[in-house]
Amino acid sequence: MDVLIINALLNSLMNVLSTMANLVPKPGDPIAKKDNLARGEVTGLLDMESDIAKGSMAISFTTGFIKSLVKRMVGDEIKQVDDTAKDLTGEMANMIVGGAKAILSEKGIDISMSTPQVLSGNKHEINHKYPGQTVILPFKSEEGEFFLEINFV
Repeated sequence: MDVLIINALLNSLMNVLSTMANLVPKPGDPIAKKDNLARGEVTGLLDMESDIAKGSMAISFTTGFIKSLVKRMVGDEIKQVDDTAKDLTGEMANMIVGGAKAILSEKGIDISMSTPQVLSGNKHEINHKYPGQTVILPFKSEEGEFFLEINFV
């Protein structure tokens, strides 16, 4: 996996959460993913392609975290993963990859991105398009947990 892409995604993630939701989550240790099961209940998945790598990024939120994120960013209180939570998850995935695209563009790397796909449900599957090793980066905050998955070849 290209470290430039990973760092761009991490920097973008932290920027989006701190500016849009006033959250600064703490990253955990990376984990090599050995299955297709989501660690959260709602996931935004995008494909990314450039001259240096092809792959995808998924952001998977636990119910507690997405409920808090909806309240912080939209002002609504939700009781479960509903359409508002799904829409926000897709938008968060889009903002994270869009921010990474801007960071990489400054380094002369052009990257294309797909429209986000939103998946939900307890133990739903995340199927990355490319055969590379998927790495999970877990995050914790006072609002709950979420998981960033990165898969590039």
